[in-house]
Amino acid sequence: MELRQLQYFVAVVEEANFTRAAARLHLAQPGVSAQIRQLERELGQPLLDRSGRSVTTTEVGESVLPLARAALAAVEEIRQTVDEFGGLLRGRVRVGLVSGASTRRFDLASLLADFHDAHPQVDMSLTEDTSERMLGALHDGTLDLAVIGLADEEPPAGLSCRIVVDEPLVAAVAPDDALLAAHADRTTVPLAALRDRPLISLPRGTGLRGVLERCCAQAGFRPRIAFEAAAPQVLARLAARGLGVAVVPALPADEAAAAGLRTLEITDARPRGRVALTWRTAGPAGPAARALLGRLRTSLPEPGARGPSPSGPRTGSTRPAAAGGHAHQAAGA
Repeated sequence: MELRQLQYFVAVVEEANFTRAAARLHLAQPGVSAQIRQLERELGQPLLDRSGRSVTTTEVGESVLPLARAALAAVEEIRQTVDEFGGLLRGRVRVGLVSGASTRRFDLASLLADFHDAHPQVDMSLTEDTSERMLGALHDGTLDLAVIGLADEEPPAGLSCRIVVDEPLVAAVAPDDALLAAHADRTTVPLAALRDRPLISLPRGTGLRGVLERCCAQAGFRPRIAFEAAAPQVLARLAARGLGVAVVPALPADEAAAAGLRTLEITDARPRGRVALTWRTAGPAGPAARALLGRLRTSLPEPGARGPSPSGPRTGSTRPAAAGGHAHQAAGA
């Protein structure tokens, strides 16, 4: 049994596909398949079920998987311990990002690039997904850090977070929308007024959608979602053309006007769109991920800030802070 065979096995399980696993490992797919077949022959049991559209573990493979991960982690820790004596940081960091969250003020790409420049031996990966799926990936260890939209007041059990965007949600409508017809100078709307209206929202599984559904349930109705899209700009265009009411983070008046929209504050539920850097409370497993977490916690802006926080991180907190900034900055929530 060789460590590389365990590495290939874990990669195939995580990708649920031989081709994707080979691409991740920068290897040819036949070579990966052959090494895993050799491992199965040596163990005398099949580890993978190849009969479906996706590759899954057999009962034996499911039992072997945590042991394989532990063996690989132990070897990596040995390497990292030796590297630390030489002042070299290496390892792997897996980061998740909710769609639409990275903006000019919240520039995760530049922060990752700066970290890579300082630690070129660290292998980093970044994937976009829904907040719901990334929370699961944090729990099972397939992600080290994630920038997610929070649907609830507190982070899920076992996770800590540092809020980077916190803005009120508003109802965005076309200037001739019925919500404005009776009162041209209207600036607020009760959530109940949206009960029978077609709504425009981010997809299910995002933090913003979770907030909307939770607030509507508390108000006694289920939101009628007519259109959903992952791109905040699409939500704005749909609302501007009169196809429904978009529930989005607050827009400055000039930006709303430029987009052909009017925005109304939702007065009773006062829902908020919040984006947070999130990690396991026990901390990431490797020193590289811990180093990146420390860098991000001190470099990411506070809610409403125009630059990096001068006062350091706020860990484990999801309390609303001063709101500000542009709606697209939290639209990925």
